[in-house]
Amino acid sequence: MQWSSTVSNLNNLLLNIETSGIVANDPDSAFARWVELGAEVQKNDSTIYLIGNGASASMASHFAADLSKNAMVRTRVFTDLSELTAIGNDISFDQIFAVPLQRYARPGDMLVAISSSGNSPNVIAAAKVARRSRVSLITLTGFKADNKLSGLGDINFYVPSNTYGETETCHAGILHHWMDKMENLNGR
Repeated sequence: MQWSSTVSNLNNLLLNIETSGIVANDPDSAFARWVELGAEVQKNDSTIYLIGNGASASMASHFAADLSKNAMVRTRVFTDLSELTAIGNDISFDQIFAVPLQRYARPGDMLVAISSSGNSPNVIAAAKVARRSRVSLITLTGFKADNKLSGLGDINFYVPSNTYGETETCHAGILHHWMDKMENLNGR
């Protein structure tokens, strides 16, 4: 595929992301509500948790750092190797995000759950903890529109792509757009 075709395809995917949850399929309304929720987290000195596997874990870490530094929001990712491997070994890999989230999350916090397939058992388990804990849940998924994660969020962003590269690139674009809006809350 030519570079121009790749760029054109990514543009088309980003223009056709689907949103659901407390907003209809209107990305601008979804971003506006996401920023409002983020502003509430910031104002109340609550925490935004970000989770994902593989490249999505890298994105979670990247945006946790950006939110903390640029938007002055308390963030947390579950990347401690000892904690992850202890939970994975002693309890279950499916619980590596859910167990710490159960211990730390409080009503008014936010969970941003990133999963290309939307079917990662460990991300879904954490999303269910968020629901029970009255934590705002934002999901970013791809592959199939009826994935398990996209039905759980307060706001769900779905990228209509079946490839990791396209889905992950679009997720990064979605997160950067939100991050830029969050940064503007501080007059930057």
